[in-house]
Amino acid sequence: MRSVVQRVESCLLSVEGREISRIGPGLVCYLGVAAGDTDSDLAWMVKKVAGLRIFHDEAGKMNFSVLDLGLAVLVVPQFTLFGDVRRGYRPSFSGAEAPKEAQTLYEHFLDSLRTAGVKSVAGGVFGADMTIDQKNRGPVTIILDSRSENTRQ
Repeated sequence: MRSVVQRVESCLLSVEGREISRIGPGLVCYLGVAAGDTDSDLAWMVKKVAGLRIFHDEAGKMNFSVLDLGLAVLVVPQFTLFGDVRRGYRPSFSGAEAPKEAQTLYEHFLDSLRTAGVKSVAGGVFGADMTIDQKNRGPVTIILDSRSENTRQ
């Protein structure tokens, strides 16, 4: 699994002009599911996203997570995180999981964040053309990959 996580002041996700999800302060997590991802990839990603300490404490240090502060996470399904442009200019998405399996893991990810204690979890519409209006805070952007060589910590 791969994700791009951004700290936000707020975010609104809509499809065809219809509001689907809205959060206040928290995280927007763009989530891609790789071909062959397993429950261990999912568990690792849930733990990292829920536990990311990227919110400031009273001293201005990034010491708090969404769990610590009771903030929201909006998870946007995004297979394009596996776009490969090493050859040419048109991305290949062969590294992304098939849609049916990816949707199952995406929905399991949402449920697992809730189980992990994230107070408010919102989602997008799998396979839809979504419009995302987000107000970044910082900005703070973190890239996570469950298969990176340094992720098994």
